[in-house]
Amino acid sequence: MPHDLKRSLTIAGHRTSLSLEAEFWDALNAAAKAEAKSPATLVGEIDATRGTRNLSSAVRVWLLKRAQQ
Repeated sequence: MPHDLKRSLTIAGHRTSLSLEAEFWDALNAAAKAEAKSPATLVGEIDATRGTRNLSSAVRVWLLKRAQQ
């Protein structure tokens, strides 16, 4: 059974924690590398456009949309 991995990041000058399954962490790191950004920078960009969705969900949806392109 997969479990969430919680990691701390600094985004927009503040510390936050993000819980994602290992597969999503792998996908996030790969996406950040492909865009020549740090994972924290990429999460910050996702955070800025997530609206009312929680951050973990916003990251998962962003990764899904990226994979569908």
